[in-house]
Amino acid sequence: MTAAVDEPFDALLAGRAGHLHRDDGVVVPMDAGRWRATAGPADTWVLDRCSGPVVDLGCGPGRLVAALADRGVTALGVDTSPVARTLCRRRGAPMVRRNVFDPLPGEGTWAHVLLVDGNIGIGGDPVRLLGRAVALLAPGGTVLVETGPQPGEWWCGTVRTCADGTLGEPVPWACVGAAALHAHAPGAGLRVSEVARAGGRCFTELVAV
Repeated sequence: MTAAVDEPFDALLAGRAGHLHRDDGVVVPMDAGRWRATAGPADTWVLDRCSGPVVDLGCGPGRLVAALADRGVTALGVDTSPVARTLCRRRGAPMVRRNVFDPLPGEGTWAHVLLVDGNIGIGGDPVRLLGRAVALLAPGGTVLVETGPQPGEWWCGTVRTCADGTLGEPVPWACVGAAALHAHAPGAGLRVSEVARAGGRCFTELVAV
C-alpha cells in the first residue's frame, strides 16, 4: 500500500523528479534518487564518524539509518513524512514519524545527530535547529551537517517543492554554507571541529562547547 502524498517533500521521497523553489527565486536541485538509494561513497564520511547511538533528523527513506545498523551502530530516524515511514519500514530502518522539535526518544543520550541532505534547512531557522540538536546530544556528542556548495551562504525563507511540474505549499527552509555555519554555530552552543568535501558534497562536524 502506498502512503498518501501530503507532506511537503512526499512527492520527492516517492521518487518523482523535482527541486525546490525558494521565495527569492533561486532554484535548489534535489537529489531524491540518492535519498532512496543505499548509502553511497560520500556518505561514508558521515558514517565513519558515528561511533555511538545516532539520531538522523529528516531521515527520509532511511538509507543512513540502515547503513549504520549494518555497521552495528544503534540509529533512529525522525521524519514527518508518511512516505518516509513506509520506505523506512521496507528497508527495516527504525524511525519515528514526528516533528524534530517535538519530544523524541532518548533526549540527551545520543552520541551523534545527523542533518544530512540539506536538512540543516528544516524549520527555516538553523540556529534554533542546531540548538535542538544539542539538546538531543549526550555530553561530548557531535552534530554532523551537510552544508551547501556556497561557503558563505546563509539564507532563510520559504520554499515550495516542485515535483513533475506541480508546486507544493510554502514551508520554512534555510540554505547554509560551511563558512556561514562556522560563524553561526556558537549561537547554538557548538564549535566546528572538522570540515570536509566528499563526492562533491560538503560536510561539517560540530561539537558542543
